[in-house]
Order: sequence, then structure tokens, then C-alpha cells
Amino acid sequence: MPRRNSPKPDEPRPLGGGVGWARAESGPDGDWLVRAISGAQAQKTYRCPGCDHEIRPGVAHVVAWPAQETGSVEERRHWHQACWSTRGRRGPAARRW
Repeated sequence: MPRRNSPKPDEPRPLGGGVGWARAESGPDGDWLVRAISGAQAQKTYRCPGCDHEIRPGVAHVVAWPAQETGSVEERRHWHQACWSTRGRRGPAARRW
């Protein structure tokens, strides 16, 4: 029997204008689209805006961008999962470099 690869009509479609799977989150800082990046997918070094430390290749993290954007490179930010979860309790870190 052939495998059915097309989505069912009642299945939710990805958010973010076709930029991949993302979940919507609301917080005191606005509405965001958030996408989890596995350690295997993380191949570059990024700087977390929450703690100002590097996110090295191979480290699982999240990518977040404002919900009104479609995931443009200018608006996406890579965060440690813990930093993203606690962003409401502390503001962005001041850059030291």
C-alpha cells in the first residue's frame, strides 16, 4: 500500500509564512514565532541576546522572531533555551565586546 505524504486537511499548517515549523508564543514583550533547533542542526556559532554568550555548533537552542515578520534574517535571534524561557524576568544582556 502506498504511503500518504500529503497533510490531512484538519492538520495545522506551519506558521511563519512557509519558513519551516514554528510555534507561536505570546509574552509581555509581544507575539513571537519560535523554532527549536536540535544540536545536529546547529552548525554555526551565534551570540545569545539573553546572556551575551556564544551558542556553539552542536548546541540545541531556539530561534525567535516577531510574529508579524516572516522570519527575515534581520529579525531572527538565536537564544539558549533557558535564556528564552526567562527573558521576561531579565532584560537583554549588555554587550561587553
